[in-house]
Amino acid sequence: MEPIVLDRSQARKIILQAAGLSKKAPFGMGIDAVYLVIDHLGYVQLDTNYVVERAHHHALFSRVPDYQTEWLAQLGEQGDIFEYFTADAGFMPMHDFRFSLPVKKAFATRDTSLTKREADLMNQILDQVERDGAVMVGDFENDRVEASSGWWDWRPAKVALERLYLEGKLMISRTSAFQKVYHLPLDRVPPDIDQTMPTGEAYARYVINRTLGALGISSIKEMAWRSRRVKGNLVKTELEKMVSTGLVKPVIVEGVKTKLYMRAGTETHVSLEDEVFILSPFDTLNVFRSRLKDFFDFDYQIECFVPAPKRKFGYFSLPILAGEKFIARMDAKADRKQKILIVHNLHFEPVEIGKETIHKLVCHLKEFILFNKCRDVQFKKTNNNNLLALISKEFK
Repeated sequence: MEPIVLDRSQARKIILQAAGLSKKAPFGMGIDAVYLVIDHLGYVQLDTNYVVERAHHHALFSRVPDYQTEWLAQLGEQGDIFEYFTADAGFMPMHDFRFSLPVKKAFATRDTSLTKREADLMNQILDQVERDGAVMVGDFENDRVEASSGWWDWRPAKVALERLYLEGKLMISRTSAFQKVYHLPLDRVPPDIDQTMPTGEAYARYVINRTLGALGISSIKEMAWRSRRVKGNLVKTELEKMVSTGLVKPVIVEGVKTKLYMRAGTETHVSLEDEVFILSPFDTLNVFRSRLKDFFDFDYQIECFVPAPKRKFGYFSLPILAGEKFIARMDAKADRKQKILIVHNLHFEPVEIGKETIHKLVCHLKEFILFNKCRDVQFKKTNNNNLLALISKEFK
């Protein structure tokens, strides 16, 4: 099979179009566009960090400019999407529900022995939900026998609820305060949704198609990440079959050593509108750091997981994309009480940045400020005072 040969600019444009970042509002506006984003990407990662608006809302705002955070819950209530822990916690289109079943089976059959007390508690909680309806952790008394030893030292009821959720016996929704509500699947999955367990081959092909659809160009490493909960999966075997039959094409990208693939029929001559996006660290584009380095020459790490003395750019720096290049990273925090977006550090990359790009950055930053329920911005630090002066001038 002859590989498709691309230069890095071509590859970047294919990747950005697949990510929904080749132009502004590629899926349209409103709640219907939100569903289209989730259906296109197949998976929008969730994160609890609330320094700025949470990652799943941020990713949707990047693609749907008039995004309202309550729309996500509305789509869940309508039965259009659901939340589950596949590769990580995230939102998926409901018509993909059956492809969460292998992951649930993997959690249910893992080598984790339950004590009789734990098994009894899970059965009691399941009985209660079946009898009385949805529950929250707060509905149960503090049943911890010993004092908590840390952040992840969950109460037994919390552990039981999470196990029931991971195993597929319960599903979750979220309150406006982001607290989990646990339901029976019967109450969350529409009756016309296929709930049959896919074969190993079907599951593997689903993973391959979804990964390539969201990433545009992918290595086996990214496909393995999405399927890693299911041990012994057939992704590698099915990928070879799909390549041999022409459904998937091998790709060679100038300067990238990794074996790469993309779906047959993928448009290779993509045009960008040179829009500017302030992105979440957990955006589909940014999850795989090696891809950012290979394709975009952008060496990125989210530093909230790095000890404070070792941070270079800040606790929660947000990548800033302009066209096909990353131009900056912005460590920001929303002071919702004072309604000010505090930019602790605006670090510009060593790339050429013109006045038109700065203007577009300001326009998007103003939208981002409002999205975070703020009214103004305060800059604390930068590595380029001239560019910051151009930005500040547009805020006066």
